[in-house]
Amino acid sequence: MLRATLRSFLAHKGRLLLSALAVVLSVAFVAGSLIFSDTVTRTFDRLFASTSADVTVEPKEDLDAYVPTGAVSTVPAALAERVARVDGAASAHADVGVENITVVNSENESVGPTTGAPTIAADWHVTDRSPVELTSGRAPRGAGEALLDADTADKKDVEIGDALTVMAQPGSFEVEIVGIATFRTTNPGAALVFLDPQVAATRLLGSADRATSISVDAAEGVTDAELKRRVADVIGSAPYDVRTADEQAKSAAESLGGFLDVIKYVMLGFAGIAVLVGVFLIVNTFSMLIAQRTRELGLLRALGADRRQVRRSVLTEAVLLGLVGSTLGLAAGIALAAGLIRLMSAFGMNLKTTEMAVGWTTPVAAYVVGVGVTFVAAYLPARRAATVSPMAALADADVAGVGRPLKVRAAVGAVVGALGAAALAGCVSASETASAASLLGVGVVLTLVATVVAGPLLVRPVIRVLGAAFPALFGSVGRMSQRNALRNPRRTGATAAALMVGIALVGGMSVASASMSESFDQQIDKTLGADFVIQNTNFTPFSQEVTDRVRATDGVGVVVRQRFAPVAVRLPDGERVETTAGGYDDQVDAVAHVTYAQGDTAAALADGALGMDVDFARDHGVRIGSALPVGFPGGRTVPLRVGALTDQDAAEGPGMRGGLFLGLATVEEYVPGGQDSVLYVNAGPGTNADDLRPRLERALEPYPQVQVRDQADYKELVHDQIAVLLYLVYALLGLAIVIAVLGVVNTLALSVVERTREIGLLRAIGLARRQLRRMIRLESVVIAVFGAVLGLVLGLVWGVCTQQVLALQGMKALAIPWGTIVAVVVGSAVVGVVAALLPALRASRMNVLAAIAHE
Repeated sequence: MLRATLRSFLAHKGRLLLSALAVVLSVAFVAGSLIFSDTVTRTFDRLFASTSADVTVEPKEDLDAYVPTGAVSTVPAALAERVARVDGAASAHADVGVENITVVNSENESVGPTTGAPTIAADWHVTDRSPVELTSGRAPRGAGEALLDADTADKKDVEIGDALTVMAQPGSFEVEIVGIATFRTTNPGAALVFLDPQVAATRLLGSADRATSISVDAAEGVTDAELKRRVADVIGSAPYDVRTADEQAKSAAESLGGFLDVIKYVMLGFAGIAVLVGVFLIVNTFSMLIAQRTRELGLLRALGADRRQVRRSVLTEAVLLGLVGSTLGLAAGIALAAGLIRLMSAFGMNLKTTEMAVGWTTPVAAYVVGVGVTFVAAYLPARRAATVSPMAALADADVAGVGRPLKVRAAVGAVVGALGAAALAGCVSASETASAASLLGVGVVLTLVATVVAGPLLVRPVIRVLGAAFPALFGSVGRMSQRNALRNPRRTGATAAALMVGIALVGGMSVASASMSESFDQQIDKTLGADFVIQNTNFTPFSQEVTDRVRATDGVGVVVRQRFAPVAVRLPDGERVETTAGGYDDQVDAVAHVTYAQGDTAAALADGALGMDVDFARDHGVRIGSALPVGFPGGRTVPLRVGALTDQDAAEGPGMRGGLFLGLATVEEYVPGGQDSVLYVNAGPGTNADDLRPRLERALEPYPQVQVRDQADYKELVHDQIAVLLYLVYALLGLAIVIAVLGVVNTLALSVVERTREIGLLRAIGLARRQLRRMIRLESVVIAVFGAVLGLVLGLVWGVCTQQVLALQGMKALAIPWGTIVAVVVGSAVVGVVAALLPALRASRMNVLAAIAHE
């Protein structure tokens, strides 16, 4: 049986090729994501471990700052002298390093990265742990001189002697580049500017008495842990974090972990789609191969093979396919990881393919996925193969179950579908976001399973409708193509299901994203009353100079500043909520339309007061006049009175839970040194908004990172952000379509082999080659459009339910992107045509006599 299995596998390797390709794609994404994330993790672990001081003293971060405030947490620079006197400390240095800066060249072009990585300014302090070394020029001396990292200098064409402007929180200043520093290890993608240590604190922090951290080197024979304990004893109860080199490296790695997780989960999402769609392809392939080998399997039974041996034989073929696909997929995954590493280098993160990390978990995961997928997908066809009787060797039997009733599928599909529909109905009626999202996930999975299970039941009624015009348009060829698609509902359903998954995904996400865009448009129209919104392109705060220039612009009327503050609120029900509060100037009513359930703007922005969303307040037992303990960065907690409750129906962003807002004076008091994040500007009396915009843009020319947007621009900005998510979904759809096309090609190719004799007879009675090709193309088109219709119905239901979940977060508008739906249906027909090209060509080239004589 083993020899027979191996011979059978080698005999059908061509027919298994496309199934193997689906396995290769699945494994490649799994392996590539693991290799890439392991490589980045190991590279940065080495970077953090080699650059961290033995002990580091930093300000305690007791709140998660969801939104940058512009304020820099500092420690007294004099603390370095105290720490240096600790027994076991060889030396201590007051470090200065900030990220809230912008650097521009003489043409007002930003010198910083455009990939989201920070621009960092620091003092030039050379140690064995420095991430860079001076490779040309000299070190900066005094004010007005600086170093620049080599990668940034190369990308932005900056040379020694060039002048740059650094925009920091205390103010802007010019520097001359006197040297270039090159990274010793991996460049994380940031731009680095180094200043003279004697002037860095003054220029970057506003005072020579401040530092952002204290680095302590241990004396010989003193461990990091022991030095940390001694330093902590000296510091006492001061609000500082004391970390060893290992702890500092671990903390830095954790902050990087979120970025790595995004990449890993995106790639695993691609792998999941490839696995899911590949399962349909493999099931179909093995089902058709077994149907074509009915006589062969019957002969094996007649020669003495029992059912278990036949089933084991088919599963062995599946395992062999999985092993081959996994091996090729692992190699493809390594290539994919290498491509990602090079892509990251193009974005400024200079990883090296020579340092690629391939841990033992990667090949294990690759083979578990590859072999597991093929084994599971082939199990049902293998069970069918085991039911072949010895008498099948004497007849042209078909175990594919063309004529078998679909009662079991109908019952299972109905039960699972009812459970899925109930879950989706519960999602729509839920009042809590968490429970609604959970029910949505359960409903999506169950309805998908139900559609796949019951798909063959829908083949005949739906395809009769979709192909109703074929006989009138294409005559007997159209009628035969429709009947071919109806001949085996199980096969047609499984082939269409592969395409259905991708289209259901894109349909659901298209509805969700269109609804999000429409909701934000409505909210902007409803709430934003300012003529212009001024903010940084990367949404970080800007210096006071920007605000001053805007106010000094001719024709400007009301200017309302917005700042953010991370806060921790202790609510009456005992819950402690960490969130981000917005701070506004008193004239906010002039630039925004705020709907209040109780109170007004003046009460919310008064000293010692705050405003809050009415639903959030109701959920936690908060009322007008309630005094809430509010914690600010640095461990300071003050009681603030609830002065107003808003009823905005506005969406809450990440970290913006509760809709908290304060007077700007309160934010400035408890988050000193903060910067404005947004300016809302109205044209003054007698000035047209269209005339004011060019004036504002001219005033802000020295600040290329700052953008002037009107309401239309603001809407476009929101749409672009939502589109990023949609592009990912389209990429997933593209992958699903690629594998679905492989499935249609495979099904048609095997169907052509299965119908060789039939095709020969049709050719013998006068069917032309062109008609034969058309028949196969029409069959492919109707199968693809059938999958698209099922996918769109599922996707629309999922999208509407997703919108109901979003409505709980304030996004209440429902929008159906009909243009996308029409494009998907048309595209599916094109997919059907493309998938049929090779099988149709192969069928038309058959020798008529050989086809008639085919067994």
